[in-house]
Amino acid sequence: MLEEFCNSTFWNSSFLDSPEADLPLCFEQTVLVWIPLGFLWLLAPWQLLHVYRTKIKRSSITKLYLAKQVLVGFLLILAAIELVLVLTEDSGEATVPAIRYTNPSLYLGTWLLVLLIQYSRRWCVQKDSWFLSLFWILSILCGSFQFQTLIRTLLKDSNSNLAYSCLFFIGYALQILVLILSAFSEKDASSNNPSFTASFLSSITFSWYDSIVMKGYKQPLTLEDVWDVDEQITTKALVSKFEKYMVEELQKARKTLQKQQQRNTQGKSGERLHDLNKNQSQSQDILVLEEVKKKKKKSGTTEKFPKSWLVKSLFKTFYVILLKSFLLKLVFDLLTFLNPQLLKLLISFANDPDMYVWTGYFYSVLFFVVALIQSLCLQSYFQMCFMLGVNVRTTIMASIYKKALTLSNQARKQYTIGETVNLMSVDAQKLMDVTNFIHLLWSNVLQIALSIYFLWAELGPSILAGVGVMILLIPVNGLLASKSRAIQVKNMKNKDKRLKIMNEILSGIKILKYFAWEPSFKNQVHELRKKELKNLLTFGQMQSVMVFLLYLTPVLVSVITFSVYTLVDSNNVLDAEKAFTSITLFNILRFPLSMLPMVISSLLQASVSRERLEKYLGGDDLDTSAIRRDSSSDKAVQFSEASFTWDRDSEATIRDVNLDIMPGQLVAVVGTVGSGKSSLMSAMLGEMEDVHGHITIKGTIAYVPQQSWIQNGTIKDNILFGSELDEKRYQQVLEACALLPDLEVLPGGDLAEIGEKGINLSGGQKQRISLARATYQNSDIYVLDDPLSAVDAHVGRHIFNKVLGPNGLLKGKTRLLVTHSIHFLPQVDEIVVLGNGTILEKGSYNTLLAKKGLFAKILKTFTKQTGPEGEATVNEDSEEDDDCGLMPSVEEIPEEVASLTMKRENSLHRTLSRSSRSRSRHQKSLRNSLKTRNVNTLKEEEEPVKGQKLIKKEFIQTGKVKFSIYLKYLRAIGWYLIFLIIFAYVINSVAYIGSNLWLSAWTNDSKAFNGTNYPASQRDMRIGVYGVLGLAQGVFVLMANLLSAHGSTHASNILHRQLLNNILQAPMSFFDTTPTGRIVNRFAGDISTVDDTLPQSLRSWILCFLGIISTLVMICTATPVFIIVIIPLSIIYVSIQIFYVATSRQLKRLDSVTRSPIYSHFSETVSGLSVIRAFEHQQRFLKHNEVGIDTNQKCVFSWIVSNRWLAVRLELIGNLIVFFSSLMMVIYKATLSGDTVGFVLSNALNITQTLNWLVRMTSEIETNIVAVERINEYIKVENEAPWVTDKRPPPGWPSKGEIRFNNYQVRYRPELDLVLRGITCDIRSMEKIGVVGRTGAGKSSLTNGLFRILEAAGGQIIIDGVDIASIGLHDLREKLTIIPQDPILFSGSLRMNLDPFNHYSDEEIWKALELAHLKTFVAGLQLGLSHEVAEAGDNLSIGQRQLLCLARALLRKSKILIMDEATAAVDLETDHLIQMTIQKEFSHCTTITIAHRLHTIMDSDK
Repeated sequence: MLEEFCNSTFWNSSFLDSPEADLPLCFEQTVLVWIPLGFLWLLAPWQLLHVYRTKIKRSSITKLYLAKQVLVGFLLILAAIELVLVLTEDSGEATVPAIRYTNPSLYLGTWLLVLLIQYSRRWCVQKDSWFLSLFWILSILCGSFQFQTLIRTLLKDSNSNLAYSCLFFIGYALQILVLILSAFSEKDASSNNPSFTASFLSSITFSWYDSIVMKGYKQPLTLEDVWDVDEQITTKALVSKFEKYMVEELQKARKTLQKQQQRNTQGKSGERLHDLNKNQSQSQDILVLEEVKKKKKKSGTTEKFPKSWLVKSLFKTFYVILLKSFLLKLVFDLLTFLNPQLLKLLISFANDPDMYVWTGYFYSVLFFVVALIQSLCLQSYFQMCFMLGVNVRTTIMASIYKKALTLSNQARKQYTIGETVNLMSVDAQKLMDVTNFIHLLWSNVLQIALSIYFLWAELGPSILAGVGVMILLIPVNGLLASKSRAIQVKNMKNKDKRLKIMNEILSGIKILKYFAWEPSFKNQVHELRKKELKNLLTFGQMQSVMVFLLYLTPVLVSVITFSVYTLVDSNNVLDAEKAFTSITLFNILRFPLSMLPMVISSLLQASVSRERLEKYLGGDDLDTSAIRRDSSSDKAVQFSEASFTWDRDSEATIRDVNLDIMPGQLVAVVGTVGSGKSSLMSAMLGEMEDVHGHITIKGTIAYVPQQSWIQNGTIKDNILFGSELDEKRYQQVLEACALLPDLEVLPGGDLAEIGEKGINLSGGQKQRISLARATYQNSDIYVLDDPLSAVDAHVGRHIFNKVLGPNGLLKGKTRLLVTHSIHFLPQVDEIVVLGNGTILEKGSYNTLLAKKGLFAKILKTFTKQTGPEGEATVNEDSEEDDDCGLMPSVEEIPEEVASLTMKRENSLHRTLSRSSRSRSRHQKSLRNSLKTRNVNTLKEEEEPVKGQKLIKKEFIQTGKVKFSIYLKYLRAIGWYLIFLIIFAYVINSVAYIGSNLWLSAWTNDSKAFNGTNYPASQRDMRIGVYGVLGLAQGVFVLMANLLSAHGSTHASNILHRQLLNNILQAPMSFFDTTPTGRIVNRFAGDISTVDDTLPQSLRSWILCFLGIISTLVMICTATPVFIIVIIPLSIIYVSIQIFYVATSRQLKRLDSVTRSPIYSHFSETVSGLSVIRAFEHQQRFLKHNEVGIDTNQKCVFSWIVSNRWLAVRLELIGNLIVFFSSLMMVIYKATLSGDTVGFVLSNALNITQTLNWLVRMTSEIETNIVAVERINEYIKVENEAPWVTDKRPPPGWPSKGEIRFNNYQVRYRPELDLVLRGITCDIRSMEKIGVVGRTGAGKSSLTNGLFRILEAAGGQIIIDGVDIASIGLHDLREKLTIIPQDPILFSGSLRMNLDPFNHYSDEEIWKALELAHLKTFVAGLQLGLSHEVAEAGDNLSIGQRQLLCLARALLRKSKILIMDEATAAVDLETDHLIQMTIQKEFSHCTTITIAHRLHTIMDSDK
């Protein structure tokens, strides 16, 4: 039929059976024209419908759009001309074939359709439609056949159909132009993110990402450079979509759970009835037992919660992406198996001299096309999977955050803050990892099945031997993996111990320096580190064996399979086709076999995470139905028969409370500790479970919790708490809450940054900021839970008068004040006395006093204790009392006012003071201090004060790591070892090339001998040598890995040792300006990178590098011309890598920088939930969280794309290598045999993966070597003076203990002023000296000078005739004794705390303890001297710690004793004991006492 249609032959195979093969013209004009047209016409309606449904505002006309439309217009005109030509021809000549009419008319319709489609795309964000691009590609590919046929006919016969041919050529050129134009992307006004507007070709090759890569190469990227994520995958959009499904699935899951429980209870009640009938009298017991059982069940782990709904809801949310990625992966997997088949065809082409050359070219091109499609499919698949992973993580994180805001207290109690943050960080991450690889489950199985099928086709049953070996090695690997995991767990414990000690060393570094104890602690750390490194070495050896097995597998498998194949039957001869096809198949098989166990284990881990998340997200919400909001009520708060509990199972905490509070009242709630005051407040805020009754509330609430909750941010942010700034009100609030003096002190005033949990504020400051926050919010009802507990008395009075009291800022508001300060009670409107959760009494102060009830009784006992005024004040320095409050003049306001305020507020001695006098004076002093400090601020504004910034900003590295750092690491491994390692790897590569060459020689035998006359000796030699070469590869890899494990452990050891030694010798000023966390981070994160990740990255890098080199060497030995191709490709490769690494490194940094705020914001939210709920700021916090997650998401997204960008380009290079090597094989067919072709191509096919890995590893090494750089930064910290110098003091020095200060000057840091300005004095032997002075007068600097913690800026100190600056630090410090201000202990035994070097006998230690009044306490402990002291001595009271420090001093028995406010933290009685001991035991010493209490230095000589 088609023959008549074109009037020529449609198909004849003889056309192809010639060296100049061609397709018949009829076939080219029908089938090859209709394929692209059919594709277009089928898909166009869908596309137009889709555009119509999702249309947005029409965009303006661009040049690109016009150019496309004009070109298609030309095509339309060409089709019309052709039709006209045919019609004119028709009139004259006989018959024109039908095809000449139909094609132009088809084209006319098609070009009109294309014009319409391009026009419709102006309503879309993405102007270029994917299926039009595909249509152009198809059309050009199919047209190329007709193109060459027409050229050939024209060359034979120049004037046949000239007009038709010309029209075709012009049309063909126009189509190519349109395709080129459609590769460009059009910008769109509505979106600045190029990924939305990218054209089809640009998005499958990720070319739209070029601009960022260029930018990242020129300068380090910042957050502004990274594009925002698409609207559809913002946190908000994802969560709202997910929640829709989550609600459905959760309800279903809850229903099934209820059904199960009903079934269970029915079964149980049946049993119970049966039991009861047996014996009635027993019934009570049984019921009791049942109750107990129930309770046990409840506390057990088998808690009932709705299960298996999470995966379903996630699937429903993301099923589109899943399906798309499924299809892509399927295509990729099937194409993977085309490669071995094509290889087989190429080998047979090389072996068959009679085949036409064009078939070879055809196979080469096919090779390239298949590889190209494979790469694009794989990269799009990865892109989708990783995007899916990120989206899942985002959804989970945001849902957890949202849940945390509404979770009931019952459910919340099961989780610590750390655990909830873990849900967000660890578990969400686990789910993300699994979704990345979810398709590997079916894909691995499919790949294994297909490989085995094709292998069977090649070699028959003998492949079972090889596959068997592979399967046998899986459990061996599994065993090794679990062993090495156990080692890692053990090592984590050692690491934790080491970090704990490091933490303590750093927090107690001052004590270590005073007592010269550094060596003892250094040895402790070194001991732990030794254990750690031993385990590390074992772990490294295990890993080496695992790598060895992985490496050996393919070699072993091929050796065994080929041996079995040739031995089973003498007719089986190994030829090139079989051997190299099988090797390629075995290489494909390796990947799924190694991946399957990993996928399964990560699935198991994720299922644990899934359960935890289901339990959390499925938990009960807070039930606030008992809190009624009523704006028309006449009472502000009304409790009606209200009973509330914290825990459904325990009895009510608040019982039957009836209480009416009128608007504008100030109500005080008092009661003993644990009487339910805070619970009453919480019940009002809806934080408790309702038993019965309800609470009616009118208006909004502001809340000040007892434990103040401070956010990480500026003080201003904390007070405004998301409201608008009203400057006048803001200043009023600051003044009323007594925050002005604190703001003067803090660097930066109200813009001072507060650390996490308010770490750099004192308790009182936190509480006042918390109060200021509530005061600033203009609410109707103020719930104040003991806001004055952490501030001292006069500040408390100031706040009461200015804020809470009848004349305060809050007058006219309803205020509920929980308080312990009895002296404010006369001024409140009503007092509620709570006891055991119920209201015992209520009424005004006078009514209650007249009643002579419980309240009067409490009041009476209290007044008896405190004397007439009834005020317990927090006393600050006694000197201030006695000196009648000398105000410091402006000049001498110290830098340390901050520490003064903290000391004052933390000091816990409530000593009874002459309150009336102090009260009037305090008010005056507050006012004065405000005045003087205002003078100070004027100075501050002009220039930032020196030393205002205590903490130096951490130095963040940008750009490339210097080469010297690499050298430092390599030097630490040792050059000798490095040489051996590289040598072993090189030999391994040589063996690899050798075994490949041997195999091709072996397959060459199949030409020389036929199966019948193949000599057995020859066969055995071939098998033997092949096996030996295979084994050699494995053995040398094993050797290299073992050596590198040793080398890297050695390097870790050296780096850690240098770091530790140097940090311990750093001067005190280094520790003052560097946060402990930052130093610990060097010992934790950076050291563990050097231990674990860096060596592995280096090993993989060397292997990849040598693998690529050996492949290229093999290709070049076969066809030397290939070198010409390699040079430009390697230049492109290196430049791509340089571009990529710069961008990727910075994106990774941005990712980690943007990720930590999410977690810290979350843990902050969890700890401040009640405040957020009370202020009803949930939405603001949700928004903040969404913004945080989106910022992080865009960095991760960008990083994923950068990896894909790289992979597409590298795989293209790999594919080109394969393409060119196969082309060479075809061009030089005459000189090559089939086995060489097989040997070259089977290796070339492997190269793409390796190229990809090499770049990954390079960038990983760059990332990880930063750890060495950061460690090196601290190895180079300048040291204090040497511990021991050549000049040793005379033995027995100091025998007398005379101290002379000679014009002594000292300053804390070079940029600060002098603290001691030229002190000169003589202290005679055995004198007792008292040193007093205001805080910041330089008392402590004196001790620091004596111990040379601070080096002199001028002058000298001479002890017994020796200038202390001339001897080693340890020589000096071991001879002085100090009882420090804050007693610092270390975790370890009591004995270690007293005598870390084991210098003293037990008797001496007991003697010292007895003198320090601790003997009875220690003897009473179970372990006596080996009693474990907790971290920082937390399991001893402050007084006991102070006494231990005294015992330390008693043991030293040196001639000079310094006491630095030693008795500030003990009660008066202990203080007296200590004084007596010191007078008696240290009578022969020179004593310098620095004191705050005058009576401690009353009996000094001077």
